Amino acid sequence: MTSRGAGTAFSRKNYRLSTEPEKSKVTGIVNSRLLNDYLHRVFTSADGNQPAAAYRKHLTFQNLQEHLERLLAEENGSEDSRDQVAEGRLGPSTVVLDHTSGFEGLLLVDDDLLGVIGHSNFGSIRATTCVYKGKWIYEVLISSQGLMQIGWCTLNCRFNQEEGVGDTPDSYAYDGNRVRKWNVTTTNYGKSWAAGDIVSCLIDLDEGTIAFCLNGISLGTAFDNITRGAGMAYFPAISLSFKESVAFNFGSRPLRYPVEGYRPLQDPPVADLVKARKLLGYLKNVIHIGIDVTEGKLVEKDTSMWQLQGEPTVLITLAHIFNYFSPLMCKVYLVEDVLMTFLLSILERGGAVEAHPLIQQLLDLMWLLMEEYEVHECLKQLLMSLLRAYRFSPIIPDLGLQIHYLRLTIAVLKHEKSRKYLLSNVLFDVLRSVVFFYIKSPLRVEEAGLQELIPTTWWPNRFTKEGKESKEVKEESAEERLRRRAYERGCQRLKKRIEVVEGLQVQILKLLLNNKDRGGGEASRYIFLNKFRKFLQENASNRGNLAVLCPPEYMVCFLHRLIAALRYFWDGHKAKTPAALSSEEAYVPPQLFYNGKVDYFDLQRLGGLLSHLKKTLKDDLAAKANILIDPAELQAVTMDDLDEDEESATSAAQSQRPSAALAIGGALARPAWLSSPTLGRANRFLSTAAVSLMNPRRPLGALEKIKVLTLRAEQRTREDIEGTHGNDGLLLGRPPEEPDEPITENSLLEVLDGIVMMYNLSVHQQLGKMVGVSDDVNEYAMALKDTEEKISRCPKRRRDIHEELLKSQKVFSEKLNHLSRRLAWINVTIYSKEKMQDIYWLLRVCIRTIEHGDRTGSLFAFMPEFYLSVAMNSYSALKNYFSPVNSMEELPGYEETLMRLAAILAKHFADSRIVGTDIRDSLMQALASYVCYPHSLRAVERIPEEQRISMMKNLLAPYEQRPWAQTNWILVRLWRGCGFGYRYTRLPHLLKTKPEDASLPSLQRDLSVASFQKPCPSTLLQRHMADLLCSDRDLAPSFLNSVLNQLNWAFSEFIGMIQEIQQAAERLERNFVDSRQLKVCATCFDLSVSLLRVLEMTVTLAPDIFLDWNRPSSELLLRRLAQLLNQVLNRVTAERNLFDRVVNLRLPGLESVDHYPILVAVTGILVRLLVDTDVQGTERATAVLLADPCFQLRSIQYLLGHAEPSALAAAAPATDKRHFSLHTYTEYISTEELTKVEKMLNHLSEESKQAAATTLPTSEEDLCPICYAHPISAIFRPCSHKSCKACINQHLMNNKDCFFCKATITGVDDFTKPASS
Repeated sequence: MTSRGAGTAFSRKNYRLSTEPEKSKVTGIVNSRLLNDYLHRVFTSADGNQPAAAYRKHLTFQNLQEHLERLLAEENGSEDSRDQVAEGRLGPSTVVLDHTSGFEGLLLVDDDLLGVIGHSNFGSIRATTCVYKGKWIYEVLISSQGLMQIGWCTLNCRFNQEEGVGDTPDSYAYDGNRVRKWNVTTTNYGKSWAAGDIVSCLIDLDEGTIAFCLNGISLGTAFDNITRGAGMAYFPAISLSFKESVAFNFGSRPLRYPVEGYRPLQDPPVADLVKARKLLGYLKNVIHIGIDVTEGKLVEKDTSMWQLQGEPTVLITLAHIFNYFSPLMCKVYLVEDVLMTFLLSILERGGAVEAHPLIQQLLDLMWLLMEEYEVHECLKQLLMSLLRAYRFSPIIPDLGLQIHYLRLTIAVLKHEKSRKYLLSNVLFDVLRSVVFFYIKSPLRVEEAGLQELIPTTWWPNRFTKEGKESKEVKEESAEERLRRRAYERGCQRLKKRIEVVEGLQVQILKLLLNNKDRGGGEASRYIFLNKFRKFLQENASNRGNLAVLCPPEYMVCFLHRLIAALRYFWDGHKAKTPAALSSEEAYVPPQLFYNGKVDYFDLQRLGGLLSHLKKTLKDDLAAKANILIDPAELQAVTMDDLDEDEESATSAAQSQRPSAALAIGGALARPAWLSSPTLGRANRFLSTAAVSLMNPRRPLGALEKIKVLTLRAEQRTREDIEGTHGNDGLLLGRPPEEPDEPITENSLLEVLDGIVMMYNLSVHQQLGKMVGVSDDVNEYAMALKDTEEKISRCPKRRRDIHEELLKSQKVFSEKLNHLSRRLAWINVTIYSKEKMQDIYWLLRVCIRTIEHGDRTGSLFAFMPEFYLSVAMNSYSALKNYFSPVNSMEELPGYEETLMRLAAILAKHFADSRIVGTDIRDSLMQALASYVCYPHSLRAVERIPEEQRISMMKNLLAPYEQRPWAQTNWILVRLWRGCGFGYRYTRLPHLLKTKPEDASLPSLQRDLSVASFQKPCPSTLLQRHMADLLCSDRDLAPSFLNSVLNQLNWAFSEFIGMIQEIQQAAERLERNFVDSRQLKVCATCFDLSVSLLRVLEMTVTLAPDIFLDWNRPSSELLLRRLAQLLNQVLNRVTAERNLFDRVVNLRLPGLESVDHYPILVAVTGILVRLLVDTDVQGTERATAVLLADPCFQLRSIQYLLGHAEPSALAAAAPATDKRHFSLHTYTEYISTEELTKVEKMLNHLSEESKQAAATTLPTSEEDLCPICYAHPISAIFRPCSHKSCKACINQHLMNNKDCFFCKATITGVDDFTKPASS
């Protein structure tokens, strides 16, 4: 391009203006008189007055350039001279953060040197320019609402990792996180800030005051009488903690909230600003004024419908304007102040965006008359300004500001060429465009106007003091009903306003997903797909790096808008192709997971690593999907894995020393989310430990030894995705189990897959986090209710107490009013019925995808793990997060969905194709939570019988080498409500405590909550269990032996730990016990109780396993069971024993450890064996129990409170000591059960007396040499060594060698001592 403003000829693109006179009839240019009038009307002077026609210079295109230069030069001289000297300021005219020496700690600074992220405990940084006289202002855009101190400091201030701005004598700061001001000491000041707010920092060095504003509202003078005088100059400065982030505006952009009398630290480009405004005025004149060639006069035109209809006169005029206007539009200040303001004014007339085609015409002009690099820079800066304005606009009742900026964004993106450029180069590469889909939640409801929108507040009173839902449904009073209805009406008003914003956000995505705009390259959808995949990769590959991740609150909103846009296009395709599936039947076909057309980065597959699956399942891929894996590719994959391992080790080593390594001009990969609102693709890492190594002017480059994996998706075209004749695109490799029917457009399948991945990355986590506001409402509602009850009970004479209670009541009421309005906002934006339907739709998509994948047999292993995770987590969210505002039961097809999810959990928790430990644990936890609730348990019972039996068989597999605790918990839940004294929801001694589960992960929290549900046993699944144990002769012994082994381990560990706890508690020098040790101890106790309950369940459902001695292992199992029961009873029931002492300590963490749960479980087993069975069974059980050397009758007597006389005598002084007795738990144990215990005690008393009378003394030679408890009763073949049957049977379970000679035992015969001996 030729130099601007020199000479009379210039060229722009392919359009040439010539100085040679040309005939108007050839060029189409109007006659000279009309042209002169037209040019004078367009290019008016600065005062707007035009001289009379006689005194006007005759204008033609030949002298227009000279005339235009003269007009643009007017007033510029005075402006320039006025701004040459900025008195009171020292430093560079372009103000940025001082990244060379003005910082302390570790910091990430954006490449524009205006955004900063804290990367250490408390990093500090100042600007490059200081002020010593006058009134000055700068703005800080708050990107995260954590701990920061923002203000001013002098050059003498020295900061460290503990002390920052405001902590030294000559530094002053405002902290909106703690709502305080700081200058060595601290006092309350201002309001709390939130992400999306703008803080204005003002300093008046004439009066010696410092003040702050929040979103343009003054917070008052913070400091006065600040130190002034010689050598005192103040720098803008900030200190911020780890991961906190802000962006500064010193004046490089127009201030959002200018204050009269205060100047920004960086002067605005006044001369360019005047010039740009003049040129914009000329452009407006061109749009306003039309030429009527037939009449030979100028006419006023309707600007809204203006079009450039090939008029050469107008085009050449515009070319002259853009010759000067174009370079100005590359500057961010001018784009934001001039261009964006003008475009917004076009849309201010209201109506749909389509009703304002002028913006499209202007964009056409820009592409026609500006150099390509100028258009690119202008569009980039325009979108940056729009995004910044949208993100940092305050919330007002009608959301008018957000709507205004979104409408202009839509108008710009409607222009096809601009949209494709922005998609290809800006929206995901430079901008955080996901911000456009976020609706921020107001922290201060008063400023957001929610008091006017929701004048009446209401909150549910459904909870008791223990935090549980109240059982009694109280009648709603007339006043409460009126309040609730008024509150709901307010919520509906809010919902309608937010829906307008959401609709505009969906429109933006519809434009980005347009696949019909194929003119001039790929359609927008395919560009979007490639960028979207890269966005997902960045968020999936940097799970631990918060600076790189898209914040989860943005991801939630993006997910919902993307679902709306996807379903719009999906159902649109269905309307055109009736054979295709509707969005209600959507799923992701299994071939996407193994044909390599979609990149899943390094995400885990169900069967392990992709490289491993390609090697092990290459034959299945060839047979089922007709996909051949090239051996050379397998080798390459293996070598790549090795390279990555080596390089990851190298990068890990480098990460051990970030200070030196990263400071050397290194750039981190896109830490753009937390810092400045827009830029940040390349960031600088600042470290005070490595200042001497830094070269601030060196261009930023990637770290060495970091391998950048470029996505194959970057090069994909429409044909690669959608396919053509003979090419299936993304659907390559359809397995025979998959129907050969169209689903939808292939590109939409990839979008759907990305949505599922997004939910897994951070959406579910955020849904759980926002429930905290609802929990706060419930807590304050309980506190208010409690306070009101105290007020009603307070004696009239105690006025002091009454006044304090009234103050508390006022505080709680104000807090509830605030929280209930905030909750209304959250319920509309996150937990509304429509959002719930989106999550439910996603759940059904995952279920169908898993079902289709399961049918492919071994190829199911290629499915990414996140599909199963999302299926489980989305159900958990629907059940726990969206109620009570919306009920899951109201969703269409709810019962069928529950059953299909139950079938998936039942089948896949023990699926050999799934190898990941974490996903298998998650499946087990989800199934455990499922069987705790009546409605979901019924769903498990409705799955096909074959699947139910298979599930029970997997649950009854031996407990070794698998996560048996969760399996055992599932079996316990199936039994709870049927066992002896096992109808409780919470243990008797825990009724007054509140369960703590809020901090647990989602599935674990589900389990914690589920454990307090009412018992809902499943007789159907119990019957399946009984049938399996009775019919399978090998299953029962292996299962029960593993249960007995784990019980032996768990109870032994428990006893060992309480011994240590008792010793620690008795030490004088240490009066506390490690909380982790207490937690492990309580866990071992709970495991022991649950294992005993499973044994009770087995004994009740299938007693023959123990009592039918025709079974080879029955006697051994019964002896082992009796031995363990006696050990447990002896340890727990001994007077003044270790167990008693630890229970009486009532240590926090050991609340569940008590006599009741373990003794009733043991009692249930004994009653079933000794009372609820036939005569033969009772005799066998009694004989084995009494034959065990550990049996003590007093342990059975202890159950009913019958203590031994010696024990009673010893306990006589302690008259307040209460003995345990089942008789005291009449609410938990029925009369019938107590009668059975007494019957059992009488039976054992009689039998033990008879056994003592008939037992002959046994000589030591006749006792078993192994246990010395039983007489010798077995002889081994072939070595003829002897022992009792119990010892040899137990030994042979694990070892076939003789105790004594190590010979292999081939058989065991009964041994009876000869009579002659």
